[in-house]
Amino acid sequence: MNIDAEQERNRLDSIASVSLYGHGANRATISYSYRIFKRFIQEGPILELGPAEGFMTDELVKLGLPMTAVEGAVDFCSSLRQRYPQIEVVHALFEDYVPDRKYDSIILGHVLEHVDDPIDILSRAREWLSERGRILIAVPNARSLHRQAAVIMGMLEFEEQLNQSDIHHGHRRVYNPETLRRDFLKAGLRIEVFGGYWMKPLSNPQIEKDWSPQLLDAFMELGERYPDIAGELYVVAGL
Repeated sequence: MNIDAEQERNRLDSIASVSLYGHGANRATISYSYRIFKRFIQEGPILELGPAEGFMTDELVKLGLPMTAVEGAVDFCSSLRQRYPQIEVVHALFEDYVPDRKYDSIILGHVLEHVDDPIDILSRAREWLSERGRILIAVPNARSLHRQAAVIMGMLEFEEQLNQSDIHHGHRRVYNPETLRRDFLKAGLRIEVFGGYWMKPLSNPQIEKDWSPQLLDAFMELGERYPDIAGELYVVAGL
């Protein structure tokens, strides 16, 4: 592991103490990504990496499948254990996790932008997959319309530059379609589906001020038609 484990745990606990993933449009993106993942989840054990507050977990547990959640922030782990005693919650960095089984579905919802070495994490997850297993991930897209507009307006120097929201959430990178495909291929994974969702023309505060839930949901779906410029990217991959 290339990172200092204690420093990384402290970093995750600090981010968790002021997490905003459950607010407004961020919450809607998690809900919509689950709707996409549900199309591809296999019947069998599920591993969720980085559940954070557990908004994706809330949906996954309804499937009634054996489930493990691995989370690096201690407060998030405590909350998940209280809410869902039926699942295994492991407090660990992904780099330290050693499973005792193979998984048919491995979920990484908004994880790869956070970790120190995403190719290493994907390579580890590949070893944890069953023969028919799938890895399902979602990440923000640097080529999103709102980020392109920010560059034109001079608010960002280039699309992949971290903005204030990225910094608050503890992001280490912002993927574009090419760099995301690259990391999956370098990890030795076979991409089955590459897509996007959430056609996002404005910032979250601007959207949350005026948009109805129905309008927000429509633009989530609209992003599936134009994945390269959608606000979020997703990948379904296997061995």
